[in-house]
Amino acid sequence: MQPHFVDGSAASVPERSGVALRDALREGDGHDGGGAPGPDVPPADRAPRVSTALAAGLRASAAAAPDAPAVSDGEERVTRAELEDRTNRLARAFAARGVRRGSLVSIALPNGVRHIEASVAAWKLGAVPQPVSHRLPPGELDALVAVADPALVVGLEPRDRRPWLPGDHDTSGESAAPLPDVVGPSWKAPTSGGSTGRPKIIVSGYEASLEAVVPRADSLRIDRDGVMLCTAPLYHNAPYMFSLLALLQGHHVVLMRRFDAERALHLIAEHGVTWLYVVPTMMGRMLRLPENVRRAADLTSLRTVLHVGAPCPPHVKRGWLDWCGPERVLELYSGTEAQANSMITGAEWLARPGSVGQVKAGRMKVCDAEGRELPPGEIGEIWMRPVDDRRTYHYIGAEPRERDGWESLGDMGHFDADGYLYLADRRTDMILVGGANVYPAEVEAALYEHPAVLTCAVIGLPDEDYGNVVHAIVQTGVPVAAAGLLAHLGGRLAPYKIPRTIEFTDEAVRDDAGKVRRSALRAARLPTPGRAAAGD
Repeated sequence: MQPHFVDGSAASVPERSGVALRDALREGDGHDGGGAPGPDVPPADRAPRVSTALAAGLRASAAAAPDAPAVSDGEERVTRAELEDRTNRLARAFAARGVRRGSLVSIALPNGVRHIEASVAAWKLGAVPQPVSHRLPPGELDALVAVADPALVVGLEPRDRRPWLPGDHDTSGESAAPLPDVVGPSWKAPTSGGSTGRPKIIVSGYEASLEAVVPRADSLRIDRDGVMLCTAPLYHNAPYMFSLLALLQGHHVVLMRRFDAERALHLIAEHGVTWLYVVPTMMGRMLRLPENVRRAADLTSLRTVLHVGAPCPPHVKRGWLDWCGPERVLELYSGTEAQANSMITGAEWLARPGSVGQVKAGRMKVCDAEGRELPPGEIGEIWMRPVDDRRTYHYIGAEPRERDGWESLGDMGHFDADGYLYLADRRTDMILVGGANVYPAEVEAALYEHPAVLTCAVIGLPDEDYGNVVHAIVQTGVPVAAAGLLAHLGGRLAPYKIPRTIEFTDEAVRDDAGKVRRSALRAARLPTPGRAAAGD
């Protein structure tokens, strides 16, 4: 049995969904740092415990070093003392619009100081920050708001006339005096469209207390008083969570408004970045910078480079291990739901290329379609559960895929004899070709080994003969013929795994967080559009 990731405060959010969960989150006004559980906490969890509000930790950091930088975004920089005053004012503006303990606050802002301030202001009221994309079209925002039912939207204006604040709202008329500490029932509620594109809210099961949240930072090597560079959009869970954890640890959080590989290197040197978050797409772009640019980059301040979010092509991983040293590179496999996770160091990866490590928190097993646990080496669906069986999250707008207390995020993989996990792909993305399983991630990894490939995605398309065939969508940096890619893949993949068709595009196939919606790519190509056969 693996050690639990954080302490046992996950039960403070009741196990409900939809409107019932939203109502339950809002119950128990007046719950403060004294740790008295709200009325929905199960009786077994009513034992007194210490709960220190997240706002109290930030206030202590400001008192210890008021002039130390807290957050910057290239256009604006605020100190710890300024962050404290500004979020006190903003919290009062939130409260005047109906935000209270347990309320969801949707934050639809671009990466920047104002985004972090909105999250901290929500914490100060015991509310739950819910980051969403600031690029959502009105229809998608409407759908998300209908599911989440937030008390307030910050940034994009919803069309249902609910309370709203622009990102640049003037709070100068509000008091900057400290507010009473309130421990909210949850510290974050990221939004996910998943592989289906249907919005769902993933409410963290951990209360907004230092005791519940900060141990997560320790396990990720986010130590005290460093400098963190956030390279990805804050509406994704990983960069959002890591940025807030770094802030709570007293880091200067440096936010990139949009990722640029060369700019990221400059920021690392300029600010003395100690903790870097990247995804494989970014790692590849940085490795492809001109040799003289990479040689001139000063990465000596880095203590940890953590990547997560998508499988990392082996040649990209090796490039970073050579560049930074294996002792500084970590890879994390987990979901926003946080039932369990695995982690691997650079040195371990060199001994077991392709692995995402051993289970560090919670429990995992690999099962076949009938639920039978598979032996090492056999690919199946990955199932997870927390080590103490407490709920680490709650959905709004979805139901978990659950079997006998175990839950699946839809990923496929296998363990080796030493308990190291290897990912294959998502269950819903697997392509059945003439009765044989093809995992898109394996084909994509082989494509990424070609020096011309910048981004790619592999999907299955219907075929009368085989049922499905493999189709690759490829963005290249220089012109390359489909025949050249086929020849490259011929020595790396079994014949049935090689794409039947290849489609070239000038646009990046994955976003800045390394995410790809294969279901959307597949839907856009059905019925079969005109496209070049791979051999043309």
